[in-house]
Amino acid sequence: MSRTAFGGQGSGTVRYVEYGADCGRYRLWIRTGHRPPDRKQEARMSTVELTKENFDEIVSGSDFVLIDFWAEWCGPCKQFGPVFQRSSEKHDDLVFAKIDTEAQPELAQAFQIQSIPTVMIVRDNIAVFAQPGALSEADLENVIGQARELDMDEVRASVAEAQQAEQAQSEQGQQAQGK
Repeated sequence: MSRTAFGGQGSGTVRYVEYGADCGRYRLWIRTGHRPPDRKQEARMSTVELTKENFDEIVSGSDFVLIDFWAEWCGPCKQFGPVFQRSSEKHDDLVFAKIDTEAQPELAQAFQIQSIPTVMIVRDNIAVFAQPGALSEADLENVIGQARELDMDEVRASVAEAQQAEQAQSEQGQQAQGK
């Protein structure tokens, strides 16, 4: 890491411009006594608002994402919101995200959300849990624990098997129509 110091004009303070490699990317910041917060850590500790514009980037770029489908007018959503937020503060290694179903109807429709709030867990780009209704804090912690314990190799194998069975059934249906 390199540092260049320069004095503030008339202030007598020294500011540092620091630059260094961070995962192959370069960052530049000016500091006056302390380093700015790590943006990745900051994003993990707070809840991220998902939109159709950032959905793929955030979900595909994360191993474990909890998604809360909600709306401003929804009473149970308002009750569940603080539970979801407290859980996000406990699990800073996970991504907690919210989708406002009123502002993002395409995402709600894509996931066939019929009732809100709905909590969904996506691990390795596979939805492994989805349940409508406000969960208690204990229930949410239990679900997170169960999702952490999943053997994702087994989940992927099960998904592949289901896709093959669906494809075979579709081909049989097409053959029956062609006869």
